[in-house]
Amino acid sequence: MNLSVLACIATIVLALSSMPAAQSNSAIPQDSATFDPDGAAHVTRVVPMPSTITPEAKAWLASLAQKKSASQTLPERRAATDAWRTQDTAEARKLYPVNIEETSIAGVRSDVITPVATPETNRDRVLINLHGGGFVSDSGSLIEGIPIANLAKVKVVSVYYRLAPENPFPAAVDDVVAVYRELLKRYRPSNIGFFGTSAGAILTCEVTVRLKQLGLPLPAALGIFSVLTDFSRPSDSRQIFTLDGFPGELQPRDPDRPPDDLYPGRADRKDPVLSPLFADLRGMPPSLLLTSTRDLLLSDTAMFHRALLHAGDDAQLVVFEALPHAFWYHFQLPETEEALELMATFFDQKLGR
Repeated sequence: MNLSVLACIATIVLALSSMPAAQSNSAIPQDSATFDPDGAAHVTRVVPMPSTITPEAKAWLASLAQKKSASQTLPERRAATDAWRTQDTAEARKLYPVNIEETSIAGVRSDVITPVATPETNRDRVLINLHGGGFVSDSGSLIEGIPIANLAKVKVVSVYYRLAPENPFPAAVDDVVAVYRELLKRYRPSNIGFFGTSAGAILTCEVTVRLKQLGLPLPAALGIFSVLTDFSRPSDSRQIFTLDGFPGELQPRDPDRPPDDLYPGRADRKDPVLSPLFADLRGMPPSLLLTSTRDLLLSDTAMFHRALLHAGDDAQLVVFEALPHAFWYHFQLPETEEALELMATFFDQKLGR
């Protein structure tokens, strides 16, 4: 690939807050920026550990800088994700007690997560959770659903939709639409909400656009937590950040070519269901969008928020400071507690209206 065609080529140097000032001045390159005639930027930045986040978040960011990253095959990625998910699910259940029932809805494997005690006003409400994992693994089904069921005091149905590359788009969309149709037999649309992180946020938007196309009643609210809604081109933040923010391997992307994602398969990258940024967004349900300033999907989330506003929709955007993608999976952070409370409060306010 000819890197001169890239919109941004960035080298970012972290200066941890524990580093002495003298060492920082001598060992760390100074800020610089040069530009090619086509506007491609070659950037070096010294980014000190921010003082604007909690001590727990600082410790986590420092630990991410020490991680060793290595390329993985798909089976290796799935095995590692499963192990991590099992561990974090156990932690979630300790912090946020709930009841979990494994079931099948419309032929799709699902978990029904219920609060230990459900207020009478919430007995006719349900949230549908669509997990993250890049559409190729499950990185958060119960990790996402358990805290919200506990905090919002509402039933959550976590859907194990079919994964790519074995089942590319629109298999996952079809699975969730089938589950939603079944739940409509028991719940009013005004009492149903969707939410998800990363791939789950993408799927939340895709399914809603598909429901509009089918003429089905839309849910009452959407939780869109770090989203990508345009598979046809990489955004600015995807040229700068990795899954862990600054640390890890970053592969610059050609802005004139679609990213090499497994999920879209052979679909048109501008299909309005696959890439809802190109859909008619008028009349979308009230939405809460969350991201953070080191999230590789920061740009995508912000652009979709603007698109919703342009369409006249009720859309809120909350951007957290200095944290990377899907930080709310990490329960040791006070920022996670804040984010989860925002999510739960949003659904409590929007369902049943």
